[in-house]
Amino acid sequence: QVQLVESGGGLVQAGGSLRLSCAASGTTFSINTMGWYRQAPGKQRELVASIASGDSTNYADSVKGRFTISRDNAKNTVYLQMNRVKPEDTAVYYCNIRVPYGRQFWGKGTLVTVSS
Repeated sequence: QVQLVESGGGLVQAGGSLRLSCAASGTTFSINTMGWYRQAPGKQRELVASIASGDSTNYADSVKGRFTISRDNAKNTVYLQMNRVKPEDTAVYYCNIRVPYGRQFWGKGTLVTVSS
């Protein structure tokens, strides 16, 4: 059974930094894309950043230049380095992985709260 375990969320002041991690286990397939999504109260879940197996990356415009996504394939782990955070970055952050045959899996989410 595939499990995604997120860590690193918490309370941070505006302008500060936070690093999220997500470790995947239980998959017998190679992981194609790994990504982070977020959902703020009253809003839809949105893509924050993703990284493909070839390390090409994609970012939401709102986080470009502030957040960096990376992955460690040996550990099946994806990271999100969040710098210069803003109050509008407050949300539950979800890890997502995509494997062959159109399957994808989600973590349970980790709360990030940015105080002004």
